[in-house]
Amino acid sequence: MAFNQPLGGNEMPRFGGLPTMMRLPYQTTPEGLDACFVGIPMDIGTSHRSGTRFGPRQIRAESAMIRPYNMWTKVSPFDSLQIADIGDIAIDTFDLKQSVKIIEDAYDEILQHDVIPLTLGGDHTLSYPVLKAIAKKHGPVGLIHVDAHADINDLMFGEKIAHGTPFRRSHEDMLLDPARVCQIGLRASGYEAGDFDWPREQGWRVVQAEEIWYKSLAPLMKEVREQMGDGPVYVTFDIDSFDPAYAPGTGTTEPGGLTSHQGIELIRGLAGLNIVGCDLVEVSPPYDQTGATANLAANILFEMLCVLPGVKARS
Repeated sequence: MAFNQPLGGNEMPRFGGLPTMMRLPYQTTPEGLDACFVGIPMDIGTSHRSGTRFGPRQIRAESAMIRPYNMWTKVSPFDSLQIADIGDIAIDTFDLKQSVKIIEDAYDEILQHDVIPLTLGGDHTLSYPVLKAIAKKHGPVGLIHVDAHADINDLMFGEKIAHGTPFRRSHEDMLLDPARVCQIGLRASGYEAGDFDWPREQGWRVVQAEEIWYKSLAPLMKEVREQMGDGPVYVTFDIDSFDPAYAPGTGTTEPGGLTSHQGIELIRGLAGLNIVGCDLVEVSPPYDQTGATANLAANILFEMLCVLPGVKARS
């Protein structure tokens, strides 16, 4: 079987060609694919700086520099998985609740195929409808949530649906296995001392950013792999988990976050897990003047590809 390969820099200059993720082939459905990239260009769930509707397009543009082989892990996911970009979901840019329904329906259709979706966001609201579709196929999943914020608000301006509520809603809908939820990187100021206690009361593991300052994340990820076990796992990665020095192009920056190498180390630590879906959210190109945030996001998505089930290292 011939696997799709990213378009090489000697076949077409990296600034040319169609702007698909990693310059992979584009197809309209996930038929025949093992993994697919999906864009959700949405920012109507944001609470501060908007602009994440432009995230998928800019991540794709910055991904043009990524080559197919991971020089450290000795993995090329394109050796063993059939991967393509299936484009964007046409959300309703004037109606957040309708957009949530559109996303859930789109992922229901995607997941009729035996494929692992990797989502380019878009604001973090999108994780809720994606998880609704994922749980229909796989049952309650383990969740690895990398973020500066817990996103477990009950209400935001009286609304149940927004980018600060998806994991409260996911818990209420029993989409998550509470014993297999881990939130990493939470930090910054809050309203009261107990702001991060609600997740802990549900049985989730919460790793605040201060716990991992100056540290390798390899020991933590060993513990996370043990926590997740063999069950299905969903990975959601908010770009604001990174310190703004590495990722300024997002809506709610918080100092004291992950370094870029910690983020890469974290994803590499997921190898061997039964990952059934991933997302990378909250890239806001209007606040990303150099493209550094979208470039980092694209590389994190490549690292996610490299740890998916079925990927084999080259001998």
